[in-house]
Amino acid sequence: MKNTKMNISIEKLHAFENHPYKVQDNEEMERLTESIKQNGIVSPIIVRPLENTTDEYEIISGHRRVMASRKAGITEVPALVVSLDRDAAAIVLVDSNLHREHILPSEKAFAYKMKLEAMKHQGWRSDLTSPQVVAKSRTTEMVGAESGDSHEQVRRYIRLTNLIPEILQYVDEGRISFTPAVELSYLNEQEQYDLLEQMELNDCTPSLSQACRFKKMSQEQGLTPEVIAAVMSEEKANQREMFKVPMERIRKYVPNANAKQAEDFVLKACEHYRKFLIRQRNRDER
Repeated sequence: MKNTKMNISIEKLHAFENHPYKVQDNEEMERLTESIKQNGIVSPIIVRPLENTTDEYEIISGHRRVMASRKAGITEVPALVVSLDRDAAAIVLVDSNLHREHILPSEKAFAYKMKLEAMKHQGWRSDLTSPQVVAKSRTTEMVGAESGDSHEQVRRYIRLTNLIPEILQYVDEGRISFTPAVELSYLNEQEQYDLLEQMELNDCTPSLSQACRFKKMSQEQGLTPEVIAAVMSEEKANQREMFKVPMERIRKYVPNANAKQAEDFVLKACEHYRKFLIRQRNRDER
C-alpha cells in the first residue's frame, strides 16, 4: 500500500494507543482551534490503517489538530495515510513530537521508553538496562538522536517512568528537579508513597543530597516511614524563608508555564504593581 492523501472522517480516527504526549484543553488549544476555524488544517495529519478494520485509522502525528478540529466542529480532516506497522509508527510518533517547544519530563520519559521498546521489537540491541555504555550498540544513541540527548541522558529519562504518578507530577511542575527525581526513581513503590506523604504533610521536596541518601538506604536496608520523616525534617543547607503560592492558583494566568516560568511571571507582575503604586502615590502628592 502506497502513502495516500485523503480526507478522513474524525469519527474514524483513533488516538495512538498509550502514546506519551498529553493533549490538554488549555489556552494553547483554544488558539489552535481558532486558527483551524479560520484557516483549516494547513498540514495534514499522519495516520496508519488499523489492523483488522476496513476504514478505521490510528493517529501517528496530529492528536492536537484532531482535538482542535473536534472543538471547531469540523467533521473531516486531511490526512496522509502511511503503511507502517505499530513499531515503525511508534518511532515516527515519538520523533515527530520531540521538537515541541513545551514538552514535559514525563512526556519525554515515556516517549523514549516507547521508542526503545519499538526498536527492540525491530531487532535493535539495547544497553539501557545498564549504566555502562556498550560500544557495539547504537540503540541508545538512536533513541535520543532526534533531540540530541546522549545515551546516559536517555537512560536517565527512562528511569523517570519508575516514579509513581504523584511524584512524577511534582517533576512536571518543576517542584522536583530532574536529577533528584532520577535518584528517587530507585525507591520501590511503597517507599515512594511514604515519601509522598511526608512531602504533602510538610509542603517540601527532597534535595539532591537527600534523594541520593534515600536511594542508598533503599538499596542497602530499605526505607521506613520513620527514616523518611527524619531525613525530610532536616534543615537544608540552603534553606531560607520562602513565600509559596500553589501552582494551581497561577495556572489560569500562565497555563503552560513550569515552576521557574511561573516564578518569573509573578515577580514581573509584582514589579509592574510596584511601579503602579509609585505612580499612584506621585499623583496623590500633587
